[in-house]
Amino acid sequence: MSFSSLNLDPRLISGWTAAGYENPTPIQAAAIPAVLAGKDVMAGAQTGTGKTAAFALPILHRLLKIREDNPLASDEVQPLRGLVLTPTRELAQQVYKSFVKYGDDTGLKCAIAYGGISINPQVDALAEGVDVLVATPGRLLDLMQKQAVSLSQLQFLVFDEADRMLDMGFIIDIQRILKRVPSDRQTMLFSATFNEEIFTLSKNILRDPELIEVDARNTTADKVEQMVYVVDEDKKRELTSFMIGSKNWQQVLIFVRTKQGADELAKEMCKDGIKTQSIHGDKSQGARERA
Repeated sequence: MSFSSLNLDPRLISGWTAAGYENPTPIQAAAIPAVLAGKDVMAGAQTGTGKTAAFALPILHRLLKIREDNPLASDEVQPLRGLVLTPTRELAQQVYKSFVKYGDDTGLKCAIAYGGISINPQVDALAEGVDVLVATPGRLLDLMQKQAVSLSQLQFLVFDEADRMLDMGFIIDIQRILKRVPSDRQTMLFSATFNEEIFTLSKNILRDPELIEVDARNTTADKVEQMVYVVDEDKKRELTSFMIGSKNWQQVLIFVRTKQGADELAKEMCKDGIKTQSIHGDKSQGARERA
């Protein structure tokens, strides 16, 4: 299957193929036709499978059709029709950049909203009218409280990495947001894992969804190679530094159990001559972005 066979707007395909992509990934091949057909979608998708394009491309395609069928008067502000909710600021930034890249030749507007920075520029962007908003739940509620955003004309709602949203305790925020969106919206739920909480959420927000699983449930992405090293606690940092240096790894992400542990490990690895930064919830947004 090629992208041309998916019948997406040529303005989207040209930008996609120019980036070097010729054929859709399995999640894209399964999800894009379902979204184009107006179906709710529940998809299992790991990081690195192309899941963002699986919902961004068909949403942009349908927004173009809506704009062509319902042109705005010169004094009208574009109503918000697409909303993508993400659990973290960093994921919101990634998704936002993808929408901007894919829709570069379309004239569609996308905005981003997350906490840790001033809300005023986000309010200003929304006041000018946007087609798609990528947001974290907490900041979206802040904007709703300020009456800076209306969800009354929303047509497309995406939950990206829904399992992480639930793990991070966003269910109350999600429920508050759902009370403000139209019942006839199209909803897409993407999750790396399917558990009881995800299925419970899906029953409340999805209508007769298309269930898409391109890999065995709850497995890691094919591109991820997994290795296990049995090592004493006091030798872990030494082994990690050795592996990074000996294998000449240029970009490495290390997960640790605590925020203090992240700071301490970063300091020790810097002593080993490896440029290292820690990132966690106690860091300011500026510090997180610099890292």
